[in-house]
Amino acid sequence: MSLKLLEITAHQLKEKLLSREIQATFLTKKLFEWIKEIEPNIQSYISLNEDEALEKAKEIDRKIENGEKIGLLAGVPIAVKDNICTKNIHTTCASKILKNFIPPYDAYVVKRLKEEDAIIIGKTNLDEFAMGSSTENSGYKITRNPWDTERVPGGSSGGSSAAVAAGLAYMALGSDTGGSVRQPAALCGIVGLKPTYGRVSRYGLVAFGSSLDQIGTLTKDVRDAAVLLQVIAGKDSYDSTSVQIPVPDYINGIDASIQGVKIGIPQEYFTNGINTDVLDSVKNALKVYERLGAKIVDISLPHTEYAVAVYYIVANAEASSNLARYDGVKYGYRTNDVRGIIDMYSRTRSEGFGNEVKRRIMLGNYALSSGYYDAYYLKASKVRNLIKNDFDAAFEKVDCIVCPTSPVPAFKIGERANNPLEMYLSDICTIPANLAGIPGISIPCGFSKEGLPIGMQILTRHFEEKKLLQIAYAFERETDFHLKKPVLKGSIA
Repeated sequence: MSLKLLEITAHQLKEKLLSREIQATFLTKKLFEWIKEIEPNIQSYISLNEDEALEKAKEIDRKIENGEKIGLLAGVPIAVKDNICTKNIHTTCASKILKNFIPPYDAYVVKRLKEEDAIIIGKTNLDEFAMGSSTENSGYKITRNPWDTERVPGGSSGGSSAAVAAGLAYMALGSDTGGSVRQPAALCGIVGLKPTYGRVSRYGLVAFGSSLDQIGTLTKDVRDAAVLLQVIAGKDSYDSTSVQIPVPDYINGIDASIQGVKIGIPQEYFTNGINTDVLDSVKNALKVYERLGAKIVDISLPHTEYAVAVYYIVANAEASSNLARYDGVKYGYRTNDVRGIIDMYSRTRSEGFGNEVKRRIMLGNYALSSGYYDAYYLKASKVRNLIKNDFDAAFEKVDCIVCPTSPVPAFKIGERANNPLEMYLSDICTIPANLAGIPGISIPCGFSKEGLPIGMQILTRHFEEKKLLQIAYAFERETDFHLKKPVLKGSIA
């Protein structure tokens, strides 16, 4: 098997499996060989699921051989971010405090993957409890960008993003609280989709910010994103925030014309704070859309400047509440040689959590504390509503909004590690969509002068993922940015 087979998309792979050009078992074995060869340079996985994956591959081969019905993702190797519960497989959230935790159940999205015959190959690295923008805050390892291993892959879904970009998985699941799927997708040159809040069940996703978290997809192209969303979307009785709205057919009609589509360009996202290579790439992408018959409309989202401040109050307040359960009593890490229960609580949390998680817990507790709740959390919640209203007003005039995904291409490892504020600003373009609950997708649209990928973000109204995918696919069909791959050291005979 040549490396070319590892570079094809998931939907192309399934065609080869159905035509019996290749077997799932052979492919899976070769993929694990590639992982073992390349993974030491990338560090995208926390754990691998080799035995179970090979058993599933054999089952797929038997089904195809016997002419049995197979699922949408039959034979497709997929990685899962390690804050999404997997039955009998460690789920650590890249934290020492959950180092030995093995869930007794599957998250809803993992259950759906299995029902559609996907092959789960491993759990990917992340910033601890999904708190970060670079995957440098993992309790276990720093994931590296396949395009330049001296740079970050973005975060917090950096492990999933790097794995897909490096050909170590055909597709992956991540979670997006403030851009944690879209930003790493942009930095690694792949497609990252955050669905509408409520479109995909959060059951089994370890909570960070409950009103912001959403499971998303990381894929090689837009069609793969449509296929994966088709599998994981839908109402789940175990998640009261998942919405009872019919799931459209995202795959058929993805190639629809965008003639006459109105694209909004928010002036607040095209400022001096955005890297010039990023601005140039997005502006060139807009020219492609104009050629395809779309209309460019200037709009304003006036409360965007407050988004980062609002997010880091709301998200940290919710995080401080959600992480209170990790106290060494029921499960997870517990410190030794304690002097009473208070000592056990404080030392367990002090030793079990990393610096970034502790920073956010303290900020969240402060914002929720007596005397400060009205000044911070309540005010942030009101401004959050104004940000949502900005989007509602904009969508009265346009069909979608286009802007950069990340203000900069991938930055060097360690470059922002000691400057939390600068790190937080990495998500300045993606945070507003989470505050408003709308869907967003990042697609490759260019490269920097250093040869690093650049992503373009597209946003639509709530539950308009089908339109979102059509608009993204129209650009992808006219360009080849998604076809370019990083040069990796390694070979498979």
